[in-house]
Amino acid sequence: MPSLDWPTLLREFITLFVVIDPIGSLPVFLFATASVPRHLHRRFAIRAVLVAALVLLAFLVGGQILLESLGLRLGSFQVAGGLVLFLFAMSMIFGESKSTKEIEEAERDHLAGAVFPLAMPSIASPGAMLAIVILTDNHTNPVSDQVVTAGLLLLVLLITLLILLAAPYLVRVIGTTGASVISRVMGIILATVAVDSVLGGLEALGLLQITAPAPGLGG
Repeated sequence: MPSLDWPTLLREFITLFVVIDPIGSLPVFLFATASVPRHLHRRFAIRAVLVAALVLLAFLVGGQILLESLGLRLGSFQVAGGLVLFLFAMSMIFGESKSTKEIEEAERDHLAGAVFPLAMPSIASPGAMLAIVILTDNHTNPVSDQVVTAGLLLLVLLITLLILLAAPYLVRVIGTTGASVISRVMGIILATVAVDSVLGGLEALGLLQITAPAPGLGG
């Protein structure tokens, strides 16, 4: 794909924003910092985002290499990843909200740190790990395009950091219910992205041929 293909860049940005779900991590951050002195909240947020960035960049660099070492085709991973992303999206739409589930896990395990549950699995979620591998195919995307994807990832993580730093003010505006609603809307967008990933994987495997609409149709 061209590095300056703006529709593709926008789609990748939206995909990464949805799977990382910065707004859905707000309640997790607030719980994790409940017993942390206020002057350490900034450092807490920075540490969590840095850990998440290292995990996701590791998947960007080595995820496909791991697949190929196991003899797996990226098309197959696209289909599997799309299905997992779809299930992840369904849990966001119909199931317990991501933030509520992770807060309960933190309470049960008595862990309220920057690494768990904030960095993982709230920011660097399984869906985000799968998405970053799918978006960086070594065979079809040159290194320059993968660098662009890495830049988009870092941009989303920067937005995540800014949202976490502004957490006290944002929660007053949208509330925990608002965060839950926004997370479900993102789930609908993610479900659409997941279906498209499955179709792309089937096409890459030669099992499906997606034809472009004839000129003049729909316009």
